Amino acid sequence: MTRPQAVPTVQIDNARVIVTEWRFAPGAETGWHRHGHDYVVVPMTGGALTLETPEGTKVAPLTPGQSYTRSIGVEHNVINDTDQEIVFIEIEVR
Repeated sequence: MTRPQAVPTVQIDNARVIVTEWRFAPGAETGWHRHGHDYVVVPMTGGALTLETPEGTKVAPLTPGQSYTRSIGVEHNVINDTDQEIVFIEIEVR
């Protein structure tokens, strides 16, 4: 199954952080990737994202303004299986 790609917009990229806005249209995905930095996610919209991981599929609920953090090395494909756009800010710490 071919899905549309989530749209990243880098807002800041300097020696300390990378700040990216991610927009997921309904059905969009990031594609499989591995995080090279610790990071914080700040949801701008609510909803739930589907995470395909090496351990299996998980659902990650998002609450606007309720941040969470993940460690370097996380590997997954992030998918918006909802019928609404989902937006979050990702802050990678170098």
